Amino acid sequence: MLAMSSKEINVKILEKKDNFLKLIISGISPAIANAIRRTIIAEVPTLAIDEVVVLENSSILPDEIIAHRLGLIPLTIDLETYGLVDEDSDIYKKTQIRLTLDVEAKEGPITIYSGDLKSEDPHVVPVYKNIPIIKLEKGQRITLEAYARFGKGKDHAKWQPVSVCAYKYMPIIKIFQEKCTLCGVCVNECPKKVLEIKDNKLVVRNLLECTTCRACEKVCPNDAIRISWDDTTFIFKIESIGSLPPEVIFCKAIDILIKKAEKFKEEIKKISEG
Repeated sequence: MLAMSSKEINVKILEKKDNFLKLIISGISPAIANAIRRTIIAEVPTLAIDEVVVLENSSILPDEIIAHRLGLIPLTIDLETYGLVDEDSDIYKKTQIRLTLDVEAKEGPITIYSGDLKSEDPHVVPVYKNIPIIKLEKGQRITLEAYARFGKGKDHAKWQPVSVCAYKYMPIIKIFQEKCTLCGVCVNECPKKVLEIKDNKLVVRNLLECTTCRACEKVCPNDAIRISWDDTTFIFKIESIGSLPPEVIFCKAIDILIKKAEKFKEEIKKISEG
């Protein structure tokens, strides 16, 4: 539970596994929900390869394409070593981790993967070792140095900590049992199979799966269903790329948002006093 002025914001975790987090946030406006989403995508710092020095490249791909591919490889961030950095900290400004790649196709064609990158910092390595970078034919070689730095998604997509960050309103399904004839048309029409007939009654089987498409409402011949939503409660889905756990990304985004709001209040106060 978070407290913000006189309001209480409730956060309930519905599902958490690996790099996926699903939760419900209630007590906020659509503007705040979107601010949280945008902060997660654009403001939470992560590490990514930002500079590549190609020493030898006899492959068919230009240096620029290889550098672009390297930049999109997610890198691990050890929280004990680097913590959750802020953009005004020395760690954010000065951290630079060197990674090298030196591979030659001596016996035949080979594929170079992210796991072939060698990092000078054991805490900063590719999250996944099976990301293909380039194919080399026999006799071709690639030698390079890459430098990873902290950045934010608003500067380049390679620094985005998530692959998915989306939310939807909490759906509200109202069934008028006195009008319902149990024809089953709405049950068959729903793309998410939210409704079912049970014990001679139309009931909601899984409310959270509802997308508020209103397909069931439109096909009901007796006007027995009403679909709406709660604009103070939101279902969030966050999928991390693996650099940071999704719950850490969420908490950091909230912290960043609160600090921005406090700074905004200070600036408004200065203007009003001046």
